[in-house]
Amino acid sequence: MFAKFFIDRPIFSWVIAFIILLGGTLALKNLPVSQYPSVAPPALSITVNYPGASAQVVEETAIALIEQEMNGIEHLLYMESASQLGTGNITLTFEAGSNLDLASVEAQNRVKRAEVRLPDEVRRLGITVTKSARNYVMFVALFSPDKSLNDVALGSFATSNVLDSVQRVPGVGEALLFGTEYSMRLWLKMDKLHSYNISPADVANAVRAQNSELATGELGQLPSAPGQELNAVIVTRSRLSTPEEFGNVIVRTNPDGSTLRVKDVARVELGAQDYNRAARIDGQPTAAIAIRLTPGANALDTVKRVKAKMTELSRYFPKSISWAVPYDTSKFIDISIREILKSLTEALLLVVLVMYLFLGNWRATLIPAIVIPIALVGALVGLYFLGFSINVLTLFAMVLAIGIVVDDAIVVVENVERIMTTEGLSPRDATRKAMDQLVAAIIAISLVLMAVFIPMAFFPGSTGAIYRQFAVTLVLTMMFSALMAFTLTPALCASLLKHSPGKALLPTSGPLGWFNRFFARTTTNYTSTVGKIVRKTSRYLLVYAAIFIAMGWLFSKLPGSFLPAEDQGYFINVVQLPPGATQGRTLEVLSRVENYYLGQKEVEHVIGVAGFSFVGRGQNVGIVFVTLKPWDERKAAPRSRWCAKPTWRCS
Repeated sequence: MFAKFFIDRPIFSWVIAFIILLGGTLALKNLPVSQYPSVAPPALSITVNYPGASAQVVEETAIALIEQEMNGIEHLLYMESASQLGTGNITLTFEAGSNLDLASVEAQNRVKRAEVRLPDEVRRLGITVTKSARNYVMFVALFSPDKSLNDVALGSFATSNVLDSVQRVPGVGEALLFGTEYSMRLWLKMDKLHSYNISPADVANAVRAQNSELATGELGQLPSAPGQELNAVIVTRSRLSTPEEFGNVIVRTNPDGSTLRVKDVARVELGAQDYNRAARIDGQPTAAIAIRLTPGANALDTVKRVKAKMTELSRYFPKSISWAVPYDTSKFIDISIREILKSLTEALLLVVLVMYLFLGNWRATLIPAIVIPIALVGALVGLYFLGFSINVLTLFAMVLAIGIVVDDAIVVVENVERIMTTEGLSPRDATRKAMDQLVAAIIAISLVLMAVFIPMAFFPGSTGAIYRQFAVTLVLTMMFSALMAFTLTPALCASLLKHSPGKALLPTSGPLGWFNRFFARTTTNYTSTVGKIVRKTSRYLLVYAAIFIAMGWLFSKLPGSFLPAEDQGYFINVVQLPPGATQGRTLEVLSRVENYYLGQKEVEHVIGVAGFSFVGRGQNVGIVFVTLKPWDERKAAPRSRWCAKPTWRCS
C-alpha cells in the first residue's frame, strides 16, 4: 500500500528525493572534515605562568591548589598536570560527548575561586583555560630572508602583528608562539644588593611603582572657579621604554641626599622575554606559530583561512620579514579525501556498468544510477545531525555501501522487468504487483544488513570511537536506500521502463547477447559443480576445515595495529638529553639532526624547537618536525630507517 501511493504520485516521490538532495548538500557544506574521527575524549587545558619558580614551587603553590578546586566538575573523567620551570599545565579530560563550552565555563569559575590563594605573580600574569585539539594542524613560520633579524625580533613582530589576527581565524583553537618577544631585562648584581642591604623585591617594587600610568585629570575641570578661561588635560610622563630610563629608577634615597638607582645594582638591557624556547626553520632563526584546531573544526577550511589571513597580513610586512607554512598536516587529509572521492566515483561507475551488463537495458540501469547517489547524499544529513565528520572512514563506508544499497533498486527493477515479460502487464501494473511481492523482502534484507553493522557502533573505548562513524554511515545509507526502494524506485519503474510483451527479458544478440550466453554457461557449470560437491559432502567438509584452520593460522601471524601506517608527508623527532643538560647542548644536537635531514633529497623543511617537547619542557629537550616533499616528487625507493649516527634511535 505504501509503495502504491508513490507509484500513483511520482511527483511526490521526486519531491522527497529533492528534499534529501538539498538537505545533504547543506549538510556537506557544514560538516567538519578530518582525517579520522576524534578518538581522544574532549579535554580542557589550564596553563599557569610563574616566572622564575622551580617546578616544585609551581606545583605546590599553584597547580595543587587549582587541582583541588577542579575536583567534582560534572562529567570529569580524570586530570593530569605537569610542572616545569616557570610554567604549569593541567589537562582536564571529560567523558565522550560532554559539552566543552559548559565545562570551560565551570572550569573558569573554579579557577576564580582558587585565585585568591595563588601567588601575586601568578594572578598578575593570568591563568588561561583553552579548549583545542591535541595535535598541531600546521606551523606558520616568520623568518628573515636576508638574515638581518634574530629570533627575538621576529618573535616581537609576530606577537604584535600576527598572533592576535591568527587566533581570531574561525576554527583556530590555539595559536602557540615558538619564540619570544622583546622585554626589558634587569640583571641584578647580588654583591651590590648585599652591600647596599637591599633585596630583589625592593628593586622590583621600585620599578613597579615608578613605571606606571597616572590619571592626573584636567586643568580647569568642572566644576571650576568663576571666570576660569583655560581647560587642558594634564599629561605626565608615560611608562618607561628605554634601558636608560629603567636604569635611572630610584630604588632608595639615603639620609645624606644621595640616591640609589637601578643601574647601580643591575645591568639593564633590552633582551628576550623568555629564553627557555628557541625555534629554527631549516637551521635559520624563526618565530613559528603552532596552530591547533577547535574541537570539531574543519581542518581543510581552517588551514585555508589561516593562509588567506597570512597572505593579507604579509602585504604590510617589511622587506626583511617573510613567511612560510613548512608544516601542514591538512595536505594528507586533502589527498586522502580526494583519493576516497575518486574511489567513490569509480565504484559508482563500475556498479552502473555491471548493472547495464547484466540487465541489458539502459532504462533499467538508469533507475539504480539515480537512486544510489540520493541514498549516499541522504546519509550526509544523518552525519550532520549526529555530529559526525567527513573523514576517511565515513567516505570508505560510502564506497562499501554502493555495492550494498544497489541491491534494493536492482531487486525492484528486475522483478518489474520479469513480470512485464512473463505476464504482459504494463509498467505501472507490473510495478504494483512487483512491490506487493517485494515489500517484506526489502524490509528483511535491510534489517539483516543493518544488524551486521549496528553492533560496531557500540564498541567501547577508542575502537568504538574509530568505527562508530563507519558503522553508522553504512546503516544510514541502507535506511535511505530502503526509503528510495519504497518511493522513488517504483515511481521510476512505472515511468521509465518500456518493455514489449513477449520480448526476451535479456538481449540475445550483439556483445550483450554473447555475455548472456557466457553467463548462462557459467551458471550451468557452477550448478553442476555444486551438485557434485553435495554428493561428496564429507570430502569437501575436510577441505573446508583445512581452509578454516589455515585462515586462523594466518590471522594469528598477521601483525596488528590500531590504524595502518601511512606516509603522511611528515614525521616528528623527539630529542631528549640527560637531566641537567643545558640548552646549548640541546641546540648542538638539534643542529646535527637538522643538518642531516636537510641533506636528504626527500626533505622539504625542518623545524627545530629547543626547550619544548611532547615529553616535557626544559633545557634538555627539543623536538624536530620534518616535512617531506610532495608524494609525486618522491619517486625513489622508500627508506624507513634514517640514522646519522649509530647511537641515534630511529624508526
